[in-house]
Amino acid sequence: MKDDIEKLVRVLEDIRENQKLPLELQAEALALHRERLAMVQKQAERTERIRDRAEQIQAASAQLVGGACRAIAFVLPVVLVLVIYLSWLIFRRMVF
Repeated sequence: MKDDIEKLVRVLEDIRENQKLPLELQAEALALHRERLAMVQKQAERTERIRDRAEQIQAASAQLVGGACRAIAFVLPVVLVLVIYLSWLIFRRMVF
């Protein structure tokens, strides 16, 4: 009976020893998973900042394009009038 108890104790100790390696591997895997999760969160934050910056740039571009359209609406008629006037001056000299 004492031998049986000693065998049982040895078997239980072996089981405990055999469980250490999987637990250690699981702890390493969990640590690696946490690192990767932190890296993904960091990349997500960076992506969010880049997206926000891109939106700001697009808004500024829209303002520039709007200003350019207004400028063209003003400058184009002026240039057209000047070209017509210059053409009139040139043809007037040629005729007279």
